[in-house]
Amino acid sequence: MSAHSTQSLAEREIDRLLAFHPKGFDLSLDRITRLLDRLGNPHLRLPPVIHIAGTNGKGSAAAFSRALLEAEGLGVHVHTSPHLVNWHERYRLAAPGGGRLVADEVLADAVARVAAANRGETITVFEILTAVTFLLFSEHPADAVVLEVGLGGRFDATNVIPDPAVSLIMPVSLDHEAYLGDRVELIAAEKAGIIKAGRPVVVGQQESPTALEVIVGVADRLGSPVSAYGQDFMAFEENGRLVYQDEEGLMDLPLPRLPGRHQFANAAAALAAVKAAGFDIGHDAAEQAMTSVAWPGRMQRLTHGRLVDLAPAGAEIWLDGGHNPGAGIVVAEALTEQEERQPRPLFLISGMINTKDQSGYFRAFKGIARHVFAVPVSASDAGVPNEELAARAGEAGLSAEPVNSVANALMLLRDTWDQREPPPRILIGGSLYLAGAVLAENGTPPT
Repeated sequence: MSAHSTQSLAEREIDRLLAFHPKGFDLSLDRITRLLDRLGNPHLRLPPVIHIAGTNGKGSAAAFSRALLEAEGLGVHVHTSPHLVNWHERYRLAAPGGGRLVADEVLADAVARVAAANRGETITVFEILTAVTFLLFSEHPADAVVLEVGLGGRFDATNVIPDPAVSLIMPVSLDHEAYLGDRVELIAAEKAGIIKAGRPVVVGQQESPTALEVIVGVADRLGSPVSAYGQDFMAFEENGRLVYQDEEGLMDLPLPRLPGRHQFANAAAALAAVKAAGFDIGHDAAEQAMTSVAWPGRMQRLTHGRLVDLAPAGAEIWLDGGHNPGAGIVVAEALTEQEERQPRPLFLISGMINTKDQSGYFRAFKGIARHVFAVPVSASDAGVPNEELAARAGEAGLSAEPVNSVANALMLLRDTWDQREPPPRILIGGSLYLAGAVLAENGTPPT
């Protein structure tokens, strides 16, 4: 059977585009605007849009927003990127009982129509796929759209939405410096580019006071009402519950199903944003959303599958696509919490790409990880060779060795495990490419 015949219809259409158009990003909105005009401006025919930018936490905020709205019985379209295993993950269409990933023939048809409208002109594939988002979302009924930015904000292809119901800006830190600048205030200014005059803005928890200042400054200049974490709303743990507080009062909720304390602030930002967008979220819906929220590849517990079967018996396996120092810190904190509940030796199986600060990511695990198995990221041309990655982990003060695959690392652990010790806790992470490859190989792709 040829590889071609196993491809989905949409994959074939997208592969044709990838062969023809440049990869990467074009930081201007002219081409996407021209293309959308030819398609009849579908981005102007959408239900209320929750537009989300930020360095870390965008995906979690999108997942919480979707869970909150769906718990209220509303239909929600969701756009996220990148995908982990299949292109279809980028497009979740509203459906009774909860959104569904777009059907293959529906996506293939939309991609073909957008490509035809582009008439072979120069454009990036991300711009075409963003136009596909607007086309799909305008042609299927829904009550709300959750729209995640691809890169940056100001010149991201999603930033053609003229009047979002709310702009949500999640934590800003250094990432994609080549495109967005190498200082946190420059990056904050890029992310704040999604703010539109007079439209509400919600700002998630910011580590950097400078980032918060920049974002609030942009909102003030545009006359956009701002609600900021720590000032206008917040969340904290009390008696094993999540307490959300804003100017309207308190909500006493279950702890979010997504692990890690950082998810308290992410949940709060989504709740504030959905309310600012004009949706009335009742206590019952908020309670249900905290327990039903799901976000694959981000501190996802793997409990079964082909790769899981290779690990030492009883091992606890986590998968996380976080890839910058900020993500390393929140993942290390989440694993430390697990350690407090149930002590186990922690091992990392890590693969990263060369545009990320590898040593910065690994430093977060110093003193808590026993050993790192560095693996190649075969799904990306930019993968760091495993010997080099092991050296980066060593520079960050960790014991590390190169291994040629995740499967081999798991088998190596299994074959050398000392049965007198509790089974290990294993974090597979460092790249969304790696997370996607692991979900595919494990036989548990996102649904």
